[in-house]
Amino acid sequence: MTASRRKFIQQGALLTAGLGLGSSFPAVFAAGKTRNGYLADKVRIGGIGINGMGWSNMNAMLKANPDAVCTALCDVDANVLSKRAGELEKNFSMKATQADDYRRLLDDKNVDAVIIGTPDHWHCLMAVEACQAGKDVYVEKPIANSIAECRAMVSAQKKYNRAMQVGQWQRSHAHFQSALEFLRSGKLGKIRMVKTWAYQGWMKNIPVQPDGPVPAGVNYDRWLGPAQKRPFNPNRFHFNFRWFWDYAGGLMTDWGVHLVDYALLGMNAKDPLSVMASGGKMAYPDDAAETPDTLATVYDFGDFVMLWEHAQAIDGGNYGRNHGIAYIGNNGTLVLDRGGWELIPEGKRMEPVAAVKKSDDGLANHTRNFIEVVKSRDFSKLNAPIEAGATVATVCQMGNIAYKTGRKLGWDKAKQQFNDAEANKLITPAYHNNYSIPKI
Repeated sequence: MTASRRKFIQQGALLTAGLGLGSSFPAVFAAGKTRNGYLADKVRIGGIGINGMGWSNMNAMLKANPDAVCTALCDVDANVLSKRAGELEKNFSMKATQADDYRRLLDDKNVDAVIIGTPDHWHCLMAVEACQAGKDVYVEKPIANSIAECRAMVSAQKKYNRAMQVGQWQRSHAHFQSALEFLRSGKLGKIRMVKTWAYQGWMKNIPVQPDGPVPAGVNYDRWLGPAQKRPFNPNRFHFNFRWFWDYAGGLMTDWGVHLVDYALLGMNAKDPLSVMASGGKMAYPDDAAETPDTLATVYDFGDFVMLWEHAQAIDGGNYGRNHGIAYIGNNGTLVLDRGGWELIPEGKRMEPVAAVKKSDDGLANHTRNFIEVVKSRDFSKLNAPIEAGATVATVCQMGNIAYKTGRKLGWDKAKQQFNDAEANKLITPAYHNNYSIPKI
């Protein structure tokens, strides 16, 4: 923690103590004054990493929440930063400070909460330091790029008592919630298997490109952060970082956390007994990506089995859907995706149920939930708390570790580790460039 950030936290603690409020209560809600032209009851949001989902989250938050304003933007690409600042002013009549170093944003007293939309390998450091700086956090999924980082983020939330919402916005979709309600009615009978899958036909190959110069306006060293030092390559930058192990975990963690999350939630499950995975680069064996474009993963939870499947360049997924969750019970199967859910009876063991279609905006609902909790300080109301994000990211990381080791891995729930020494080495990532994984 920097000296200026430590001073800021100490000053904030003195202020809230003087007001007779709990240390977790943000001074932003001491009503009656204006700050930077905004009413004092506005939640001031800073965006860190605003090229993709970080900017989608910011737009949703501002459109859905009259109580939210954007006061700061941060990105290592000056081109993105300038573009988003212009869009902010044009679309929302708001002006924000700009920085390419997230630490400046965290030291900003005009920021109450942050959206973290950077590549996965940065999430842990930024989220932990945001908590230390007294900021509430909306962090994109997956919450981290390793199991150890997930644990550090959960510990930081508990220690610093901040609101932390994970961008698993399907938890705020009405039809996902109604599917869960039906599932828990018990009408499906015993559920022995849950399938989750993402068949992504739009995902084409990534042609191999040579290393080259860093684009003008990009602070590449800051983009790399704790990742291994490498020459700049356009394939690893912006959206495609997802397909390189240094920064992310491929489709297993990108789409997997959304869908596996609801499988675990529906089954009230957390720790599998074992995991195994098989796949590889079968669609595009010679392209630039490192992560598998085809993967099948099997988790044994004792009383049910969960399957994860993904395939690039194919849309023909299970039940005619390119993504989804299927809870397969003795009496019928409930199939759920972002468009709605339907019931497939097993013969005449169940009465037909009318299909349920998507009826609302899950991302808008999710940001409203976050802002409401930031103001109320009732963290139990978060739809996707950091513990939920850590659970599913951990399970998805298990799948990737099983793939990397090529072995069926047992999981010790009590020790929170594998029964395999090589696999356990992959729980904690190697940090580079003088960065170290946070110790809470």
